[in-house]
Amino acid sequence: MHSNSKSESYAAAGVDITAGYRAVELMKKHIARTKNEGCLDDVGGFGGCFGLPVAGMEEPVLVSGTDGCGTKVKMAILMDKHDTIGIDAVAMCVNDIICCGAKPLFFLDYIACGKNIPEKIAQIVGGVAEGCVQSGAALIGGETAEHPGMMPTDEYDLAGFAVGIVDKKKILDNTKMAEGDIVIGLASTGVHSNGFSLCRKVFDIDRNPDSLYVPCDELGGKSIAETLLTPTKIYVKSILALIEKVDVKGISHITGGGFYENIPRSIPKGLTARIDKSAVKVLPIFELIAKMGNIPERDMYNTYNMGVGMSVVVPATEVDAALDILRESGEDAYVIGQIVKGDEGIILA
Repeated sequence: MHSNSKSESYAAAGVDITAGYRAVELMKKHIARTKNEGCLDDVGGFGGCFGLPVAGMEEPVLVSGTDGCGTKVKMAILMDKHDTIGIDAVAMCVNDIICCGAKPLFFLDYIACGKNIPEKIAQIVGGVAEGCVQSGAALIGGETAEHPGMMPTDEYDLAGFAVGIVDKKKILDNTKMAEGDIVIGLASTGVHSNGFSLCRKVFDIDRNPDSLYVPCDELGGKSIAETLLTPTKIYVKSILALIEKVDVKGISHITGGGFYENIPRSIPKGLTARIDKSAVKVLPIFELIAKMGNIPERDMYNTYNMGVGMSVVVPATEVDAALDILRESGEDAYVIGQIVKGDEGIILA
């Protein structure tokens, strides 16, 4: 394949186009794992084709989301571990579009690198494929761009976007939210993909990377590096199961900005989410970050998920059913608050 495509002059400038072809060949086995009923062709063309599954829908609506992994990528580079960062890229997109009830259909990634090392690129895409499998999305294409001179040869950045679908009448609508509704938290797997610039500062990672690998008692014997690189939890299948059987009135993906920015996004004017801080199962990594960085509690809740990666609002009469469904789907789900009257958007007490 592409046997006649090569350029010694371009290679001398730092771009090896044949490395890109090798990377594509290596990643094909990963991409094959993600195929679903909508896939129409193989990777390698100019555009990814996908057949929309609209049967039974009255008014299908496409929902899209795009994001990256932030400076968590630097953690992957420091650890020379590239097979999980792709899960984060997918998670940051699909966890967003599920908040309006959309089922993810497909995903495309974009990798910019200082030097295209096919084996490394294939590892990254392997993680992307795993994220797609976890969310039910097909990986129908992507792009790897070699950028010599813009970044060191061993560095890269990763981003992508997801597209999902939902029947218009089933788009989650918070106008039905009412005083007395209950806020349920779904446990996170850790820091997920936000706040890593602060993590790097707190742990002095850039100047003292060796500190990352020391087993830490506060983390149950795990190293800081292992804990921070834990992939972002993907909630798609659990949330899809929930909205099929329960009257879900609002969902928030708790990302950058923590509780204070994200939970109010699903709360209508005139109502406020009163969160019981004592109910939140704060993960040890956040306690360690706060301790080592001397970070005020308000800032922690305004930066990190603190152990709650997603929140859902349901009627008080359906709380038990919601918790049962989420737990059967493998989630550590529990009540963290209630909807009350007010204009604050969120109160942590």
